[in-house]
Amino acid sequence: MSTTTSSSTAESTAKASHTHSRPTAMEGWVMAIGGLKMLEALLCILLGIGALRLLHKDLVDEATRVITALRLDPEGRFVNLLLDKIALISPHRLKQISLGIFAYAGLHTIEGVGLLLRKTWAEYVTLILTASFLPWEAFELFHHFTWIKVTLSFVNLLVVLFLLFYVRSRARVRGAEQENSRVAEATFSGKR
Repeated sequence: MSTTTSSSTAESTAKASHTHSRPTAMEGWVMAIGGLKMLEALLCILLGIGALRLLHKDLVDEATRVITALRLDPEGRFVNLLLDKIALISPHRLKQISLGIFAYAGLHTIEGVGLLLRKTWAEYVTLILTASFLPWEAFELFHHFTWIKVTLSFVNLLVVLFLLFYVRSRARVRGAEQENSRVAEATFSGKR
């Protein structure tokens, strides 16, 4: 009986030390991705708050102030197109946009916190969500090519490939650990 207790205590101690051990280089990259997700969440929250603050203001007037402050030509073709599009945004639509931004921030927060805490589920969630946006990014690149979009799409593709490799390697390690645990348990129960 005492051997079983000491065996389970040793296993729980090993699990606890693994959970709080110093991260490997690969885990460091996963945590960096988690930090990036938290930064994106913060930026989305600030953007959502900014959108809500514009709720009862004249959006075209506010945009014109920003355009003037940036010293852009207020009579330019791009500026006029932008102002025409902004004029079409109703208060209800602005609330919907804010809600979408906050939901996106929530997803990034879930991903970031999970990755920073080194949770396996967060690796899968981040892999699935990031991969799910790649077709949309490819579509956008095809229709509106910019180098910024190329760079962001490339970074997201690298994140997906890295997480795919990392998740698969971690799954192999977990499988090997479970097999070793079964063999050890069978050996231990055979000695009784």
